[in-house]
Amino acid sequence: MSTPDGVRRAAPAPGRPTPDRPRHAARRGRAAALALAAGAVAVSVLAGTQTGAGAAVQGSLPADTQFWKDPASQVVKWVAANPNDSRTPVISKRIASQPQGVWFANYKPDTVTSDVRAITGAASAAGQVPVLVVYEIPNRDCGGASAGGAPDLAAYDAWVTRFAAGLGSGRSVVVLEPDSIALTTCLSAQQQTDRFASLSRAGAAIHAAAPNAKVYLDGGHSTWNSASEQASRLRSAGILANADGFFTNVSNFNTTSGEVGYAKSVLSALGNPANLHAVIDTSRNGNGPAGGVWCDPSGRKIGNYPTAATGDAAIDAFLWVKPPGEADGCAAAAGTFVPDIAYQLAQNATDPSTPPTSQPPTSQPPTSQPPTSLPPTSQPPTSQPPTGSAACSVAYKANSWTGGFTADVTVRNTGTAAITGWTLKWTFGGDQKVTSAWNAKVTQSGTAVTATDLGYNGALAAGASTGFGFQATYGSANPTPTAFTLNGSACTIA
Repeated sequence: MSTPDGVRRAAPAPGRPTPDRPRHAARRGRAAALALAAGAVAVSVLAGTQTGAGAAVQGSLPADTQFWKDPASQVVKWVAANPNDSRTPVISKRIASQPQGVWFANYKPDTVTSDVRAITGAASAAGQVPVLVVYEIPNRDCGGASAGGAPDLAAYDAWVTRFAAGLGSGRSVVVLEPDSIALTTCLSAQQQTDRFASLSRAGAAIHAAAPNAKVYLDGGHSTWNSASEQASRLRSAGILANADGFFTNVSNFNTTSGEVGYAKSVLSALGNPANLHAVIDTSRNGNGPAGGVWCDPSGRKIGNYPTAATGDAAIDAFLWVKPPGEADGCAAAAGTFVPDIAYQLAQNATDPSTPPTSQPPTSQPPTSQPPTSLPPTSQPPTSQPPTGSAACSVAYKANSWTGGFTADVTVRNTGTAAITGWTLKWTFGGDQKVTSAWNAKVTQSGTAVTATDLGYNGALAAGASTGFGFQATYGSANPTPTAFTLNGSACTIA
């Protein structure tokens, strides 16, 4: 989502999973565990605390680094505006309390310097280090759901110079262009060469303007390109001369341990240069990936809390680059804060101050390709049973691609009496299969589908509406359902 000042506090929307787009087919891919450190250091890593890392195992960021907490983030604003919501205490304590990346994705060259300066100035005044995510490379996301960016590389070079001018002399972390190195399938060989050269210039420009900035390039993730291939691309993008390392797992769900192992393999392929380290996005990877579901999957959990005390000299920080609770583009428009997503991520996690109860696993990551089957949907149960029939209307909007689709469903109470608890039913006219859902519990038996409220959204006053969505697959056809019932009563189609 973009804000009026041009700063986007959102993560990029993934494209649909097709064979030619390995990031978005496998970015939610699975990664097995790799042993981290033992004893007290391992406990510190798994807990995501700010203690327990000695100088001998510390990366290039000091262990006591305090990352900036944006008081204008979407989750902070939601918590302030919803003090009586039953989800607020959990979301506040486990998500809103944490520092998260601030995205710069709107091409506004005239204001970018002041936009950046507003962030870095506030962070410096608070004694904290901001994490700024640059997402402006031309042809970003290969023209997918997050298409956009600067009009050409010359304009991008100029924009980055203006971006760098706002960083100042304080410390900062710059996550430079997610997808830009790992995802290049839409570029010709010459276009790749030109992009990598521009990224190298960007790193140089940032370091020249802000010597205390740490610049990290796109390292993909553990179930995408091989470590040797990613290392080769990073070399071409100037990592050895103009960056401080690379980032992995942005907007992804791969386990921290698997990403640590992958990052070390990439560093090894680069020759283990002493000045290079990695940072890992742990904002949503607490339960690992969700099979083949890549867009707003259910059943996920926040991972390691943001910290520079990783206990591993190769890993500078665990960061929340993708703000937890902001949609990928299926539950809502990309970057929109969805409280139900945030609550799902937070409800089964430990509090920031709670130590772990087990040691990290020790198995090595697999070398085989991830499976392609999709898990069944899993949502928290409704807290109230439906009460009686209802007059209703339903708006059903599907966004389809070959073999799959997402659907947004809006249910409106058109009667004169309030509804306490609702169940919406319909029948698919084809071979559609629901794989995940949000803002409702959705189950399927054959072609019959049932969606039930989640308690907090079960009360509908006369004239009120609520919405939910789901992701599904299909084979030969995806016809729109033509009949819906709410609590047993037929609904009109809006």
